[in-house]
Amino acid sequence: MQKNLLGILIATAIGMVAILLSNFITIGSVAIAIIVGVFIGNTIKLDKKFSPGITYSEKTLLAYAIALMGINLDFSILVALGFKTITLIIIALAITLLASIYLAKIFKFDTKFALMLGIGNGVCGSAAIAATKDIVKLDQEKVGLSVAIVNFLGTVGIFLVPMIGTYFLTLSDVNNGVLIGNTLQAVGQVIAGGFSINDTAGQTATIVKMGRILMLTPLIFVLIYFINKQAKNINSASTTKLEIPMFITGFVLFSIIATIGILPESMVSMISITSKYLLIIAMAAIGLKINFKTILQHGSTALLIGTLIFIIQIVFSSLAIILLF
Repeated sequence: MQKNLLGILIATAIGMVAILLSNFITIGSVAIAIIVGVFIGNTIKLDKKFSPGITYSEKTLLAYAIALMGINLDFSILVALGFKTITLIIIALAITLLASIYLAKIFKFDTKFALMLGIGNGVCGSAAIAATKDIVKLDQEKVGLSVAIVNFLGTVGIFLVPMIGTYFLTLSDVNNGVLIGNTLQAVGQVIAGGFSINDTAGQTATIVKMGRILMLTPLIFVLIYFINKQAKNINSASTTKLEIPMFITGFVLFSIIATIGILPESMVSMISITSKYLLIIAMAAIGLKINFKTILQHGSTALLIGTLIFIIQIVFSSLAIILLF
């Protein structure tokens, strides 16, 4: 553990800076942690002594963060959503993921990278990317870029989506909330966008967003199934078996605990905060390992694909709400 200390400390320091900066700008602390990490990693030549701790932070601490993240998922929220809204969420997510794969083929882009952009846009931003990156087996630099792009799009969406719903589509407050909740990436962005209209839109958007977040658990198992099936077809070995990472098991267990409601609220809050801080530290570590060359090589196309995915989300959700709600 001692060999990891320096790397953990620098990642933690960057994380604390990110949390402080997030109080003054609209970008979330996770995205800021990556940006600051990238800047430091490419401008300061860190001693090799930092490497073990940085690697530990981006892998082990991230695994702990994902496992604990399950405490935020209360499946009883599905009852409040209703059948139409749940159906909208599921179909919108499926279209988002299929669009990401199709766009990767059009632009001759890394399919896994595009899929990660689809997952981040379609479910819950940074948290979804963090929870699925090891299943998809995407390298850390592209993970960091995915988080940065998805958070950037979500920040733009805070202002754009409410304007579309209010002035272009002239939706009711409730339907505006459904649109915001079903398109914006992070919970904080949904809250900011929804409550910028009024309380009704804000509360509706938040509930719909919780429904999208709950899709993370089934999505994880669908990804594991298809990726293992693909590996089995390539390998054609009968011994290939479904591999479920331990942190995913922890994630599911904590979500079950949250749904049952056996823990006191104070403990749930403490676990949730711990998960958030660990995620920020892990993302700072990922940022430290991103090379500017990767950003220049993949950044513009990744941003274009991410933007197109976001547009597809908004267009589909808008049409569905107009026709069905």
